[in-house]
Amino acid sequence: MADDDFPVDGIDYVHFAVGNAKQSAHYYSTAFGMQVTAYRGPETGQRDLAEYVLESGSARFLISGAVRGGTDVGRHVCDHGDGVIDVALRVPDAAHAYELAVARGATGLVAPTIEEDESGKVVTATIATYGETRHTFIQRGDFSGVFLPGFEPREPLVHPAPPCFASIDHVVGNVELGHMDEWVGFYNTIMGFTNMKEFVGDDIATEYSALMSKVVADGTRNVKFPLNEPAIGKKKSQIDEYLEFYGGPGVQHIALATDDIVRAVEFMAAAGVEFLATPDSYYDDLGSWVGDTRVPVETLRAHRILADRDEDGYLLQIFTKPVQDRPTVFFEIIERHGSDGFGRGNFKALFEAIEREQARRGNL
Repeated sequence: MADDDFPVDGIDYVHFAVGNAKQSAHYYSTAFGMQVTAYRGPETGQRDLAEYVLESGSARFLISGAVRGGTDVGRHVCDHGDGVIDVALRVPDAAHAYELAVARGATGLVAPTIEEDESGKVVTATIATYGETRHTFIQRGDFSGVFLPGFEPREPLVHPAPPCFASIDHVVGNVELGHMDEWVGFYNTIMGFTNMKEFVGDDIATEYSALMSKVVADGTRNVKFPLNEPAIGKKKSQIDEYLEFYGGPGVQHIALATDDIVRAVEFMAAAGVEFLATPDSYYDDLGSWVGDTRVPVETLRAHRILADRDEDGYLLQIFTKPVQDRPTVFFEIIERHGSDGFGRGNFKALFEAIEREQARRGNL
């Protein structure tokens, strides 16, 4: 937007802290079809961490693992398990973004810093958000290197597959009971994000559990952050389970946008990714209210893909089970056809599927 005083170009990367970076990089290469493109570690002069960059379209992950004791990454994994520590935002002016955010009340963690090598320079600065999650502002207009200064190009770990994903569609955060509006206000005030959607009450409840959710987004809708908090229910909600096992607020799931959800699901399932199962009964009358979609209903049924339609179009979506030992971070695969929604019509079926998995873990 021309009058936006806090412009954001998009999500630059999502940064994971993990127990074993090499194995995680191999998993996302093999199971998600992403390609390792860059590396930094002891072999390149970084003594404490091994870090891999993976890409698919414009979606980019940074995977960091400690190679010795006493690191903050190692401490984070010990406290929270594998999880997201940073959702980095690409901006035209990192110093301006940081100074404006701090002036508006954000907690500054790393002041604007210039990193340089033979490929140019990158300006970065970091603020705190919910839990231990951070936003690093990335200004890379004067940099032509592979990722950031200090990283070296790296050949893929496995034979490259055709990309499954084009971009990161949205990143969802879970916060404690009573704090959702606080963090919605944070994004409104600090970054000038506006409220995009709101889901409360019966919109987002089952017989046993409930949650509340609001979505904030930048002016271009390139960056979308749904924020969830638990609501009072008969049993423990998925948000309660996450908060317990993650040890506090954090990123719950990452939605990856694709233009062929069937191919993505087939590829991932063949590589061992487990998806939430939707009952056959969901599909019995799906066509009567969702209408025609690119993928026939019987194909959606075969792959357990959900569909939803709103006034702007429709979307197709599916959710993985948690991708690490703790029942915390998972992924959504989404194919949009006009709709800018989040699958409101699927909430009941989705949450019931999640509750079935919670019950299997003894956490409902």
